[in-house]
Amino acid sequence: VQLVESGGGLVQPGGSLRLSCAASVFTFSRYGMRWYRQAPGKERELVVAISSGGAVTNYADSVKGRFTISRDNFKNTLYLQMNSLKPEDTAVYYCNAFNGVYSYWGQGTQVTVSS
Repeated sequence: VQLVESGGGLVQPGGSLRLSCAASVFTFSRYGMRWYRQAPGKERELVVAISSGGAVTNYADSVKGRFTISRDNFKNTLYLQMNSLKPEDTAVYYCNAFNGVYSYWGQGTQVTVSS
């Protein structure tokens, strides 16, 4: 299983970014997916999770109302729409695939929110 994140970059406070995570796995639709982030000097934290079918999502309080997770099981791709970005959102963002037995990680994409 290979997960490749993209879409990170430098954005001003209040701006938006859309992250993508392309999965090279035939059974993508059987995996729950998560976005994590890790800021410098901090532990990796769960940002949001989505069920295999996409019907159930769970957001960290810090991003509720600003971030939206979605997935396209036909394209084997996970997305994270990030709006109203804040400097404290600065981190490396990782996607994670899990099916209760296995867990896979991407290499991460840097998001920097700064003026």
